Amino acid sequence: MKKALLILAVLLIATGAGAQNKAGWPDQLKFMSGPPGGNWFALGTALSEMWSKNVIQTTSSTGGGVGNIVNTDLKKGDFGFSVVSLVGAALAGEEDFAGKDVKNAVVMANLYTQFTYYIIRKDFADKNGIKSVDDLVAKNIPVRFATLKPGTASEFVIKAMFKKGYGTDYEKLKKKGWSFEFTSYDNGADLMADNHLDVFAFSVGKAAAIIMNIESSTPIYILPVGQPALDALAKAYGTTTFTIEPGIYKSVAAPIKTIGDYNCIVVRKDLPDSLVYELNKAMWTNKASLAAAVSDFNELTIKDALPASLPTHPGSVQFWKSAK
Repeated sequence: MKKALLILAVLLIATGAGAQNKAGWPDQLKFMSGPPGGNWFALGTALSEMWSKNVIQTTSSTGGGVGNIVNTDLKKGDFGFSVVSLVGAALAGEEDFAGKDVKNAVVMANLYTQFTYYIIRKDFADKNGIKSVDDLVAKNIPVRFATLKPGTASEFVIKAMFKKGYGTDYEKLKKKGWSFEFTSYDNGADLMADNHLDVFAFSVGKAAAIIMNIESSTPIYILPVGQPALDALAKAYGTTTFTIEPGIYKSVAAPIKTIGDYNCIVVRKDLPDSLVYELNKAMWTNKASLAAAVSDFNELTIKDALPASLPTHPGSVQFWKSAK
């Protein structure tokens, strides 16, 4: 009898602890990913399915690096993808975040590196002697240029590089004959293939299927960015310099310097610590299966998961400092 009562007491304590641990949890979460055709969209779907199975029902929607921060802060979504430089700009109230008092969006975890690619049609580059982004901006020639839509991390970085790295902007470039298209990954690839674009620039992971797709239909180069421009952007928004090495893309025969950043997940600061802890735990435990969806997810490490100087959710800090 005493043994039975002891077992019952243990079960009640365990059950009570479990219920208490989930106190304040919502019924479900909304995760905001990225534009269709990119790594964020594919990984967002995989993450949402994994969290629904292991932690809490989670839906996935499209999104963008800027909008995901704003919508997280306003509780229009619970968490989503962004990049570290955007989080820094948001907290400082600069660029796309001017006039916005962002306080409820914090980092959940750094995931993997983010590279910016300036893809140029080979025939256009050869005809005009363009071998770098520096050349592209310096020449007084019309350029049909595209990036992703405003509100995405890609458009933010491209716009910021024009401004901080080269002292120009869309309006000044239009006066030189440039035209701008704000599109999706897939549509941009089609426009390149149909010779409706000269340059398509965007940010994505280290090994991106979209670039391989473009290479398969269109002869291209990937342009390097000059170091002074890279340094200027780094000073403004905390980006870094990454190198695109040969071996991933057939159009890359020598190392190419470009804008480097880190993909991260931003999350509502007011979500329970226990919930965010479990979200991180499930993500780390299921790293292998998530990397099957997007290979760049293999870059997730305990060492780099917590950002060095940005506000991070307490539940994340608790998990990653105890993870093995």
